[in-house]
Amino acid sequence: MSETQKAPAKHKKQLSREAMYQIIQAPLITEKATTLSEVNQVAFRVSAEATKPEIKAAIEGLFGVKVLGVNTLVQKGKAKRFKGRPGQRSDVKKAYVRLAQGQSIDFTTGLA
Repeated sequence: MSETQKAPAKHKKQLSREAMYQIIQAPLITEKATTLSEVNQVAFRVSAEATKPEIKAAIEGLFGVKVLGVNTLVQKGKAKRFKGRPGQRSDVKKAYVRLAQGQSIDFTTGLA
């Protein structure tokens, strides 16, 4: 590109605090998630419609940490029986977030 031409600016969508709480539903406290904390990763349940950039912005905004990467997966709901009747559990979207070196998120304290 020449000096007169500029690359299109990437507009970062500002999320409200309410939108951040809707994207990040809950932390995952499992054996696997606890093991991942040793390598600066944290796991969350997130909204099914949430995108990776939205998840990154929400984590950085709520917890004040630097996010290096976000991996997502959708866990399909199981067919189970509820009170003897067949049913289907809901699908769950999970996000595995890699944090910058030396940063961590403490789930034992509340959010401000």
